[in-house]
Amino acid sequence: MRLLRVAGYSLILMALAAPAVRADDPCLGDDEKKSALAQSSALAKAEQAGRPAALFVAYMKVAANDCIDRYDKNAMGNAKANMPKLGRDLAKTAETKGALYSAEPVRADGQTSAFQYFEAIGDHPEANRVLTKAVQAKPDDLHLFEAAWNIDNGRYGPVDPNTGSRQPYISPPVFRQELTKVASANADRLMKAEEKDAKGLTGNIGELGKASLQSIEKLRSASLWMKFLPGGDKPAKDRAEQRGDTIMKRPDPTFTQGQAMMYYEFSGSPKANDMASQIKKKGEESQRTMEKAGEGMKKSFSQKSEAEQIQFDKKKADLEKELGF
Repeated sequence: MRLLRVAGYSLILMALAAPAVRADDPCLGDDEKKSALAQSSALAKAEQAGRPAALFVAYMKVAANDCIDRYDKNAMGNAKANMPKLGRDLAKTAETKGALYSAEPVRADGQTSAFQYFEAIGDHPEANRVLTKAVQAKPDDLHLFEAAWNIDNGRYGPVDPNTGSRQPYISPPVFRQELTKVASANADRLMKAEEKDAKGLTGNIGELGKASLQSIEKLRSASLWMKFLPGGDKPAKDRAEQRGDTIMKRPDPTFTQGQAMMYYEFSGSPKANDMASQIKKKGEESQRTMEKAGEGMKKSFSQKSEAEQIQFDKKKADLEKELGF
């Protein structure tokens, strides 16, 4: 009798424990099951269709589904075994076509860059190679360069089999070195071109206006590239201050100080504040002079008007006297 009672308690405990286990398992929900089965079915169809790009996307989705093993024991194994080779083949084809880099993710229609295929299979060195190639093909594309410079943001290395963790991926120094060469070349090119523009700063007013706009534009662009270099954009800022000094040495600073101010403001020079104070002071002085002149003119007109009125009244009285009124 006691043995039966113990057995009964055991069955009750097992029954109570079973729902708790199911509740703690995230893969046993209806949505998770539906998603896993849908991806398993999509993978089977992609394998039969023989479209490499679509098959690769199906592999990606399966590899990202932690629950698919519960419902398809072969899908995950097939994806992990076949993705690397298929990804490299697709990347090679894209590279041959010149599709080196794009920010868009992998697409099932095959309109995907070699970079994205390499990234998808975790081959960061190859991804860096084609990205560097893309930057070198368009060396003056600052947006592309910035994407390459910040490419390690959000990247991770392979999973550690012992701990299951992943460490952030850091590209080797040679990758940044190649990018630095591109930034340096662009900065040098812009600074040399600016020297030609600056020759017009000593010309007439018309030449000054055109030269200053072209010069400051190149200095600003050079500054953007220099920010990726060890020394920063100090050379561009220093030259801008020099250009401002050149303009202030002209014999017509009253009419050209606006261009000088533009250079000083970009350079961050304290001369910009000093000049702003001087301009404000001169402006206030001019305002006071104009107001004083206006008051003098008003008074003069008032006096003239009064004298004319007296003269008019006198002539009127003489005429009335002559007519006998």
